[in-house]
Amino acid sequence: MKNFKFALMALAVAVSSPAFADDAKSSITGTWRMTSLQVTDAGGKQTEIAYSGQVIFSQGGTLSVQAMNPDAAAAPTPYTANGYEAYYGPVEVDETKRTFAITVESSLVRNLIGQRMERKFEVNADQLTITPVDPKEGWRVTYERL
Repeated sequence: MKNFKFALMALAVAVSSPAFADDAKSSITGTWRMTSLQVTDAGGKQTEIAYSGQVIFSQGGTLSVQAMNPDAAAAPTPYTANGYEAYYGPVEVDETKRTFAITVESSLVRNLIGQRMERKFEVNADQLTITPVDPKEGWRVTYERL
């Protein structure tokens, strides 16, 4: 009976885990340090912004983002307050499509809580590039694996 209860509990945990929770082989699992952020305006002009930060894709199926604009007086964006961006939540990774989607569980910008955000990604050796699914958003961020 004890073994049955243990097996039942293990099955419940496995079924309730996010999409890539046990997939340690996912190409984006790990900790990444931001190396660049580029923003493209409506006219097509690309600007590099001196951001710093990191993104963590855990083996447990969560995503955590921390990023900072050195200009604390920077205008707020849909993702930032006082030049800072921070959010966390469960993530689903589709290695075939090279996309991931996070459902924001907690965030510095409270309007993001509950939203599902889908992103494209590309991994080349120890470099990760993330872009929005909708290119009209006009940004591109790169990271290096730590």
